[in-house]
Amino acid sequence: MSDFKKGDVVQLKSGGPKMTIQDLGDYGPTGPEEGAHCVWFEKEKRQESVFDVATLKLPAAPAGPLVF
Repeated sequence: MSDFKKGDVVQLKSGGPKMTIQDLGDYGPTGPEEGAHCVWFEKEKRQESVFDVATLKLPAAPAGPLVF
């Protein structure tokens, strides 16, 4: 079981856009395998796909002090 939860913002370990986990579940084509159904936007177009949770990471927090 992964440490991710529905609503987390994630990114592929290889890079790419930040995505929001819409759902976690069994998305394996040949048996139980945890996957994350993610959504993101490319310009104004909504995109979605399922990713193996092993390929995802939480994006690094921006460096520097917080400014309000």
